[in-house]
Amino acid sequence: MTIFDELKARGLLAQLTDEEEIKEMINNGKATFYIGFDPTADSLHVGHFMALCLMKRLQMAGNKPIALIGGGTAMIGDPSGRTDMRSMMTKETIAHNVACFKEQMSKFIDFSEDKTLLVNNADWLLDLNYVDVLREVGAHFSVNRMLTAECYKQRMEKGLSFLEFNYMIMQSYDFYKLFQDYGCNMQFGGDDQWSNMLGGTELIRRKLGKDAYAMTITLLLNSEGKKMGKTQKGAVWLDPNKTTPFEFFQYWRNVADADVLKCIRMLTFLPLEEIEKMDAWEGSQLNEAKEILAFELTKLVHGEEEATKAKDASKALFSAGNAENMPTYELKEEDFRDGTIDIIGVVASAGLCASRSEARRAVEQGGVTVDGEKITDVKTVYTKDDFAGDGKVVKRGKKSFKKVIFN
Repeated sequence: MTIFDELKARGLLAQLTDEEEIKEMINNGKATFYIGFDPTADSLHVGHFMALCLMKRLQMAGNKPIALIGGGTAMIGDPSGRTDMRSMMTKETIAHNVACFKEQMSKFIDFSEDKTLLVNNADWLLDLNYVDVLREVGAHFSVNRMLTAECYKQRMEKGLSFLEFNYMIMQSYDFYKLFQDYGCNMQFGGDDQWSNMLGGTELIRRKLGKDAYAMTITLLLNSEGKKMGKTQKGAVWLDPNKTTPFEFFQYWRNVADADVLKCIRMLTFLPLEEIEKMDAWEGSQLNEAKEILAFELTKLVHGEEEATKAKDASKALFSAGNAENMPTYELKEEDFRDGTIDIIGVVASAGLCASRSEARRAVEQGGVTVDGEKITDVKTVYTKDDFAGDGKVVKRGKKSFKKVIFN
């Protein structure tokens, strides 16, 4: 199976231009392609997974990735898929985030010997002359056409600033610049980027002639990709200081039954033949599939040792006597009153609920267990000795739990 056929079989390609030429290029390692990343935080998150895995797959097939960091566009904010304006960032914050991104990307793609380029569009966008942009770039864009783009239509009702209106022009210029300076002949992005990407392809052809070789592919980053990047508590980060390997493992261990095989197909590097055998799995077998998914992705991001620890700790969740690798909260002296702490205080102090009132509701509704025992009496109290040694496994709901200790 060719790499193009594999991408299609894994459900990664939603729509594209010039399919036959794209197929020939990536199958023969002729693509120099870019994917953009907005440095809006100091860590990538699971919503970036599909793009990172795609870069890895294409690089393994001999193609050259360019990771474009949107240091320049981040100073404006991308309106795509948003209903409000993104806050602007300082140059210092962006520079710090870029450094963090490269370290995390290195777990997926090889930066050695110029095999991958990391470029920042701030290097060219921040030095542009406004009049030159109007003459050399703006002249190639139709306002009427731009307003038909879905990313702008969504914002028109609430108001679209001129600042944000320029985002398509800036992103299109990125592709033109990468084509000129680095021989970039292909771009990938989510479905909400489609109009911006087509704008880049059109700009190259208008400025350099219809024979200019620039392709566009859109990834399947619509409902599936966006859903992967969010949980009830926000993003799941690749930085272990933000999301521990155990929490990362548990996120994937708890995906919906309907999504697990889709995630395995799109995000893991397991052979398709092996995945196809799982298509018939149901019931308890889907739990096994979730463990496979969680282990493979945790191994990819945090290494096999941490993935194994997280897997063992996940199993220990249902066995209070073996919680060695579970996230831990150490009770402090001030958490106790007269040497005791009630169950509400335990749950709230450990961060399993945001407040005592939320913790109270969780207990009253039967959503809290301690060492596997459901606690429904809010007056239940514990002493310091109860949390000595191995401590206790405190669980709130199906997905939130901590080993609580006091030393």
